[in-house]
Amino acid sequence: MRQDPYEILGVKQDASQKDIQSAFRKLAKKYHPDLNPGDRKAEEIFKEISAANEILGDGDKRARFDRGEIDINGVERAPSQNYREYAGAGQHGAPGAEDAFFDEGGFSQFGGFEDIFASFMSRRGGGNASQFGGGPFGGAHFRAAGADAHYTMEVAFLDAINGTTASVSLGPGSSLDVKIPAGTRDGQTLRLRGKGGKGPAKGQDGDAMIEIRVKPHAFFRRDGDDIRVEVPITIREAVLGGKVKVPTPGGYVNMNLKPNTNSGTVLRLKGKGAPKAGGHGDVLVTLKIVLPEKPDAELTRMMESWPEDAAGNPRRTLTL
Repeated sequence: MRQDPYEILGVKQDASQKDIQSAFRKLAKKYHPDLNPGDRKAEEIFKEISAANEILGDGDKRARFDRGEIDINGVERAPSQNYREYAGAGQHGAPGAEDAFFDEGGFSQFGGFEDIFASFMSRRGGGNASQFGGGPFGGAHFRAAGADAHYTMEVAFLDAINGTTASVSLGPGSSLDVKIPAGTRDGQTLRLRGKGGKGPAKGQDGDAMIEIRVKPHAFFRRDGDDIRVEVPITIREAVLGGKVKVPTPGGYVNMNLKPNTNSGTVLRLKGKGAPKAGGHGDVLVTLKIVLPEKPDAELTRMMESWPEDAAGNPRRTLTL
């Protein structure tokens, strides 16, 4: 496996987070196992780009990688210095930091913590997914984790707004019920802890990253935390006003129209939109006057008898 996540995603080291996300999505769509069944090479490449994205897609991990503190798997790296062995440091004559001893003044045999840590790391295999146990370090552990697995799930518009539980396929014969929180947005990623690749030895399993794709709705459209909807009204309703039945993500509500309401008027239903911190957004209703599908003889006669200048000039603002 390649060790440079920038090379794997094909981006420069100064690439923006948006560029990194875009590069990952493009490669993930190309090499996703679901789109390349039985292709082992595509599967390996997908694992690589997933690991690279796990590092570069997280600002903190990216900074630590750039400083050389962790590798592409998120495993702690040894400090950058020359590793040294220390012969004759312990009672048993075995070289290395496992046999280092201490006195009240600190590190009695070596030049400081960095030297002991470097020697210990060299004895344990250079810190590559190694495990520290016993000795002067008090049993601290550094273990590699399994790779994260990336999936895409399509969710209906109203299910994303109201919340639901849906099943996602994690591979052949494997699926999991996932809780979709109310207010979930298109492109949002849900993390399922421990549902990714198996960790080596006693390392923890990776996570499953579920990217949500919200399906378009027939007449609702999300605008931030607000929901927009266009509602047809009749000429009679526009002229006389009255109650109009309006759909919202939570069901139908009755909205009062004032007399002489114009087409294109936007009315606001407060608190009927998408969930957000501290409440809900609004539903923004755009009114559209719609004529009968078939010509109405009585309406035609009334319009013919109505003086041309009775309604004024609605296009006066369009004068060039």
